[in-house]
Amino acid sequence: MKKTDWKLIKDIFFSFLKIGPVTFGGGYAMIPLIEREVVLKKRWITVQEATEIFAIAQSVPGAIAINSAIFVGYRLAGFKGAVAAMFGVLLPTFWIVILLSVLYLYVQDNHYIEAAFVGIRAAVVAIIAYAAYKVGLTSIYDKTTWLVAVTSVIVLYVLQVHPVFMIVGGILTGLIAVYIKKYFGIVTSLEKESEQID
Repeated sequence: MKKTDWKLIKDIFFSFLKIGPVTFGGGYAMIPLIEREVVLKKRWITVQEATEIFAIAQSVPGAIAINSAIFVGYRLAGFKGAVAAMFGVLLPTFWIVILLSVLYLYVQDNHYIEAAFVGIRAAVVAIIAYAAYKVGLTSIYDKTTWLVAVTSVIVLYVLQVHPVFMIVGGILTGLIAVYIKKYFGIVTSLEKESEQID
C-alpha cells in the first residue's frame, strides 16, 4: 500500500477516535458528529452519500454508530479503512464504558450525578431530533416519502411494531410505489435534487 494510502487510514482512525469519546446518547446522537467530521470538515463524502450510509447502517444488524463508521471507512479506503474506522470508534467508547461502570458503583446514589444524567438525557433528545431532521432533508422529498414517513411514525407509536418489520415494510412500500408510478407513466425521482438539499 502506498504511503498516501496509509496516511488516509491513519486519518480515518483518528477522525473516528475523536468522535467516539464525545458521543453521549448512543449511535443516533453520533450522526451529526460523523456528518460534521467526514462531510463538512474532511469533505470525504457528500451529504447525499452520508444519508445513504446512515440509512443502510440503521437497516442492518448492529449499532448504527459502528455500522456507519465501517461503511464510511470502507467507502474511503476499502477493508483497511473499515477496520480503522471501526477500531477508532470502538476503542474510546469501550474504555469509557469500563471506567464509568466501575465509577458508577461508587457514585450511583450521588444527587449531583443523578442531576447531571437528567440534563444529559434531555440534551440527547435534541441531538437525536437534529439527526432525524438532517436525514429527513434528503430522505423525505415528495408525497410518497412523506406518506411513508408519517405512516411509519403512527404505526410505531400506536402499534409499537418491531423496527425490523418497519424496515421491511418500507422496502416493500418503495418497490410497490415505484412499480405503480412506472405503470402509469410517472417518472420516479429516487433522490432529492442536489440543489434542494442546501
